[in-house]
Amino acid sequence: MVQMLQEPQNQSTQAAVVLRGVSCYFGAVKAVDGVDLEIFPGEFFSMLGPSGSGKTTCLRLIGGFEQPTSGQIVLFGQDASRLPPYARDVNTVFQDYALFPHMNVRDNVAYALMVRGVPRSERHRRAEEMLELVKLAGLGDRRPGQLSGGQRQRVALARALINRPKLLLLDEPLGALDLKLREEMQIELKALQRQLGITFIYVTHDQGEALSMSDRVAVFNHGKIEQLDTPKALYEYPKTEFVARFVGSANVLEGRLLGLREGKYALRPERISIVVGSHSGANCLCGTLLDIHYLGAQTRYEVQVGSERLTVLTSSEEQGLQIGSPVTLRWESGSLRALQEAP
Repeated sequence: MVQMLQEPQNQSTQAAVVLRGVSCYFGAVKAVDGVDLEIFPGEFFSMLGPSGSGKTTCLRLIGGFEQPTSGQIVLFGQDASRLPPYARDVNTVFQDYALFPHMNVRDNVAYALMVRGVPRSERHRRAEEMLELVKLAGLGDRRPGQLSGGQRQRVALARALINRPKLLLLDEPLGALDLKLREEMQIELKALQRQLGITFIYVTHDQGEALSMSDRVAVFNHGKIEQLDTPKALYEYPKTEFVARFVGSANVLEGRLLGLREGKYALRPERISIVVGSHSGANCLCGTLLDIHYLGAQTRYEVQVGSERLTVLTSSEEQGLQIGSPVTLRWESGSLRALQEAP
């Protein structure tokens, strides 16, 4: 059994990672722009955002693959702002696996130990332990080309973990997998992180991945963090229009349409019910049904309300609704979320 357990999550007074005013510019491009961040020991922390939002650059700064233009990076109490990658107690798992095709699986996993001069018998023993940990026991003699995509991803994980790093960086590691395998690997990754107790920092553009695995999520946009919160708080209480639309889906409405004070409000599609006809009352809007999409577990309705096109998600297909007919949208008090301007 591999013994890699660290201190229980959030028990240590020393942060795993601290970024203080960190920026990284590439010419006129502000890839990361004045980010302040603290990540706890034993935390599964995700950086979420679209392409070009700064999340991957931020991960590379933590790993030492990029140097900050300004600011300070502290890893487990040590200023690591100018340390090269090999001097940091950090390993990285990439999307493309980066396995050596001419080596068998066991030697791929044990490669870092070989570089350090660990005796062959010891590195093979530890490699077999890691393969058992990632559910690949008995496959050490195979070549990477003989494995499935999910198995190759597990080999990459085992290789990254064999040195027992304090911090594991994962750069969209599931992006090359199909949907079903990606969902299975999400469950396995979270279970593995809990078992090992080490800090995972996970970069993704997939909000489903971030919400399902993370203790906390930082949502990046234009090189800044727009919101940092637990997955539930991000979804239930988005602070900006960008977060409301990017984390899940949301209808964003002007206050005047709702009879409320000026500003924008988010309303999740599944919080809305839809009925035939035009009805008045509190917490409702009247419109015209534009389209119906059957999605299996849910049905999506597109409704025109004034100049706005709103989306409604229900768990079953409502009876009597026809495209072009007048409908009324209703929601419970407290479902609206007032949004702030982006920082």
